[in-house]
Amino acid sequence: MTRARGFWHQAAGRGDIVAGSLAAPATGWCLVKTKYSAVSPGTERLVFRGDVPPELYEDMACPYMGGAFPFPVKYGYSLVGEVVASPGAPDLPGRDVHVLHPHQDFCLVRVEDVFPIPRGVPPARATLASNLETAVNAVWDSGITAGERALVVGFGTVGSLVARLISLFPGVDVAVAEPHPGSAELARTLGFAVLEEDSPSSFDLAFHASGSPEGLQTALDRVGFEGRVIELSWFGTKIVPLSLGGRFHSGRKSLQSSQVSSVAQRMRPRWDIRRRKELVFRLLEKPEFDGHITRSCPFSRLPEVFADFENLAGRGLSLLVTYEE
Repeated sequence: MTRARGFWHQAAGRGDIVAGSLAAPATGWCLVKTKYSAVSPGTERLVFRGDVPPELYEDMACPYMGGAFPFPVKYGYSLVGEVVASPGAPDLPGRDVHVLHPHQDFCLVRVEDVFPIPRGVPPARATLASNLETAVNAVWDSGITAGERALVVGFGTVGSLVARLISLFPGVDVAVAEPHPGSAELARTLGFAVLEEDSPSSFDLAFHASGSPEGLQTALDRVGFEGRVIELSWFGTKIVPLSLGGRFHSGRKSLQSSQVSSVAQRMRPRWDIRRRKELVFRLLEKPEFDGHITRSCPFSRLPEVFADFENLAGRGLSLLVTYEE
């Protein structure tokens, strides 16, 4: 038996680290000792608040989730660790792997669910994989092409990764809309232009990732004729008011949802989730992605960090949880 500690959301606004035990892995399973995990601020904040809509309980369940919505629930989906035992899979022990799993110091997972991390990707950077998959899917959904002018509204983890990806397209002009001064300055530091109030509203497309109705309105208002808006924010139980007068109809603007659980429709005939993840790890060989991890905390302090979640806006991008204490 292996002693394991996991982070559980116990009630709205309260989380604890709970100890348990894991059986020895059977054939087809492996035991992973965690090095890092990543907090996905948007979704995990809604889970922490208890704002997952009841009709989406089944859809929002993550692999290896403990408990059930709304509470108590063990939730999270980007963990990196070293395989310490794997009967029947002798090539895995000693390898660093990525797995969709809640925050936990040891975990027991199926061999088919781990993704060996390429040697050129540091383990900490690999925690960006889940959010980068979301960004890749959004870029696919957008149909962006060379030379377009693109706006990213909201410079959080996912928004920053979308901005990074589309900046790799030839001739694409990228701007960021971010009202929080700290986040706007971070965008500039990472090399992105920040939209000003008097900037022209002539973008070909916009990606919305701010999590606020005001941000979505900005995205709709700032695209030009037949401009398209890709919606990445998940609002949970929040009602989103929008003004669809003005130039929305005469400008023939479109609003499209994007979500990571299914491969974007236009790619689906040739791509599956495994191939998409292989692409993500090829992208993560680029060292500039290190700039998208801006803060960290020890696993033991995760309850405090979540308790202060509402005050984290503008303080950085991806939150790295470390397990060597």
